[in-house]
Amino acid sequence: MSNAIKILPHYTYADYVQWEGKWEVIDGVPHAMSPAPVPGHQIVAGNLHSEFRAQLKNCKKCQVSQPVDYLVADDMILQPDILIVCKPIIKKYLDFPPTLVAEVLSPATALKDRHTKYAIYESQHIPYYLIIDPDKKEVEVYALSDDKYQLMQQGKDFKYSFIIEDCIADVSFGEIWD
Repeated sequence: MSNAIKILPHYTYADYVQWEGKWEVIDGVPHAMSPAPVPGHQIVAGNLHSEFRAQLKNCKKCQVSQPVDYLVADDMILQPDILIVCKPIIKKYLDFPPTLVAEVLSPATALKDRHTKYAIYESQHIPYYLIIDPDKKEVEVYALSDDKYQLMQQGKDFKYSFIIEDCIADVSFGEIWD
């Protein structure tokens, strides 16, 4: 057995912007985001975006967005399925924590979304984290309390009131499945 030390590459945002395709980088390790999400995933994400957009259309500060680069650190770049930000994004990427993040699970990303990204979003003090399982047609709403996420509500068809800045978004999750 060799005493050789295995050196693993460590990538940063400067490397990331040179790559083709869709990627995330977590602790310097690249994660491919392919193949593209299946149609059911995209339908749920689009419908959720529409629900939040309709609820926040009169909010002057907050914007609902589909994937944009969220630069958590130089070696950590994430692309949440949906996010809400309540101040302008000046750069080519988001460099501050959003107010809400939603991840739509797929078999390839479920473990990362439920554990790795959950811990990252919690450590960044993102007030709301939604995990959506399109196969089970189930939503988990987590809210930050005392620096930890608490499961606030879970189910297929319920309404939840999000307090986002000075606005309230009453989202009906039963509407996102069709």
